[in-house]
Amino acid sequence: MTPSARLSAAIALLDQILTGDPAERALTRWARASRFAGSKDRAAVRDIVYDVLRRKRSLAHLAGGESGRGLVLAQQYASGAALDELFGDMRFAPAAISADERHQLQNPGTAPDPVRYDYPDFLAEELKRSLGDDLPEIMTAMQQRAPVDLRVNTLKTTLEEAQNYLARDLIFTEKVAGVAEALRITENPRKLNGSLAYRYGFVELQDVSSQMVARLSGAGPGMKVLDYCAGGGGKTLALAAMMQEEGALYAHDANPLRMKDLPERARRAGADIRIVSSEQIDQAQNCDLVLVDAPCSGSGAWRRNPDGKWRLNQRALDGLVDLQREILGRAQALVKENGLLAYATCSLLKCENMDQTAWFASRFSGWRLLRQQSLSPLTGGDGFFIAVMQKTG
Repeated sequence: MTPSARLSAAIALLDQILTGDPAERALTRWARASRFAGSKDRAAVRDIVYDVLRRKRSLAHLAGGESGRGLVLAQQYASGAALDELFGDMRFAPAAISADERHQLQNPGTAPDPVRYDYPDFLAEELKRSLGDDLPEIMTAMQQRAPVDLRVNTLKTTLEEAQNYLARDLIFTEKVAGVAEALRITENPRKLNGSLAYRYGFVELQDVSSQMVARLSGAGPGMKVLDYCAGGGGKTLALAAMMQEEGALYAHDANPLRMKDLPERARRAGADIRIVSSEQIDQAQNCDLVLVDAPCSGSGAWRRNPDGKWRLNQRALDGLVDLQREILGRAQALVKENGLLAYATCSLLKCENMDQTAWFASRFSGWRLLRQQSLSPLTGGDGFFIAVMQKTG
């Protein structure tokens, strides 16, 4: 595909997404139907679509309206592309730029903050309350593509050995300051799945903030640990490495299908993880640590899932807050005396974070807050929150 043909494909996909089609579904369907598109073409079109979705409101403002063509045109203009070489009479290219379109791009006018920084209007006050003076810098970072981070699996290797194995496959990395087992890919991230380091279980894809949350949870060798909302198991595997094959590690999720890949990931990583259903949860009572990585708005991961930002609404957010409280109520009963309950979200919002720990303290006696921390792109990774509470009686 030519660069112009890729833009045409992205325009058509965005028109579908703007009518309500989930981005990932639209991209998957297009890739299956477009056998002529090679892997580089599919990756390039995906990058365009996701870059547009991260900045959908600001690009729509620049274009003077929300359409697939306008959004892609604004995205290319903002990136400094030579527009007349991409839009015109070339085969498979989008139509040439009109005088009105060119004038709009050059004279967009002033945008309010929710448009300028690309977030929904209904979250304006909550984001201001949650982020304070850091809101512009954090939301600007959220408009950019996220870095690709790896966690080195210390059950099998060292950071230096993992770097060397990755380099053999031309995947180059750098250490991440303050996160001992983290590497950030600087070249060739798309080669990772085929690399020896990945196939041998030496590394796992995991954002540095997610790694820090696992580290802050307090897991260690000899403990009985339950990952109560395990999902795909990224943090479960990080907990296993922290425990160094000493103790018992359980994984649970209300939707077992979310854990379908965990057994294979655990096998590759050399981790002993016992998966328990809701009916088997009694096996995981009297834990030294229960980690609740709760369902949330995902606002801290908008760089990776920008489509979710525009699908979120107040009703859905209120429902998530209620669900988080329900899960905390169930999970706290599984912690033994003097044990730990670690509550985490990938959210930037206080209503899902500090407000929930305050609610927990008012609802359940016999607990004390040991620590809580908020993470954001300003600390190097996605937006995350963790609070660790100890059961005192």
